[in-house]
Amino acid sequence: MTTVISDKPKTETKRNQLEQVKKFTTVVADTGDFETIRKFKPKDATTNPSLIYAAAQLANYSHFLEEVLINRRNSGLSGASQIEDIIEHLLVRFGCAILRIVPGRVSTETDARFSFDIEGSIKKARRLVKLYEEQGIGRERVLIKIASTWEGIAAAEHLQKEGIKCNMTLLFSLAQAVRSAEAKVQLISPFVGRIYDWFKAANKRDYSRAEDPGVQSVKEIYTYYKKFGYETEVMGASFRNVGQILELAGCDLLTISPELMKELSQSHEQVERKLTPEKAKSADVKRLGELDEKKFRYLINEDAMATEKTAEGIRKFAADIAKLEKFVASKIK
Repeated sequence: MTTVISDKPKTETKRNQLEQVKKFTTVVADTGDFETIRKFKPKDATTNPSLIYAAAQLANYSHFLEEVLINRRNSGLSGASQIEDIIEHLLVRFGCAILRIVPGRVSTETDARFSFDIEGSIKKARRLVKLYEEQGIGRERVLIKIASTWEGIAAAEHLQKEGIKCNMTLLFSLAQAVRSAEAKVQLISPFVGRIYDWFKAANKRDYSRAEDPGVQSVKEIYTYYKKFGYETEVMGASFRNVGQILELAGCDLLTISPELMKELSQSHEQVERKLTPEKAKSADVKRLGELDEKKFRYLINEDAMATEKTAEGIRKFAADIAKLEKFVASKIK
């Protein structure tokens, strides 16, 4: 019997787009749903009060709140202090469960109502990290999310010196990014989708992938950081479509919703790496210069989009935490 050996190379199953993006970028799950995290296998995960509020009402996760309510029954607290204590423990309960699935880090948000309160932000961050440590989770696996106001960045700068790593959220401008890098924060989360929303509404037009203002903002920040050697990580966030994600392939991290991770996983089109440190270092970029408070506030004031979206984001995040407080209060017996 003659054995025929083919000289044709074996064809590998082509990787889907999510798998291809993971080759260039750390993918982060933007969800509180554990099944989604298990399915798409991101390295890190992010949460916020809105995601936790939604998850806590699902049958799969309602027992988390019930456990916290039982465990904190004899805390000796009452009223607003009791509700705050329960929510802190609930956020950490979800975070600890997520960290049993992902190999990396989880981002947990401070109260947006402390966005202009340096001491309040520091106190809340310390409290959350302490609760994680009581559960055996080292602070290297936790990122504390703080709004990118002058006060928020100042709080993060202080916390970083204590070894508490911070994730600057609600970030819409180069000025916020540069000040965060000067403060040596661990990570920033520029909000691609919300920038896109603002320009689409303001100019009454849509944008193609490459010209998308949100995409351009993250590219500008990434290039600036790599050009001038800042170590702060850039994590694109708040995506509206997969095109925005694909245009930022190569960014340090991208935090992606379950819906968009699913869409990426169902496509096998080729993904091109768009961002590289080498390209950034050769770019012609002018240094913004050190930002003191006056210059920072003036630059934000001159940027209508950043001013409006930061303020709107803080209001929405504050409303989310108030909604979670109301939900928790309804469960206290």
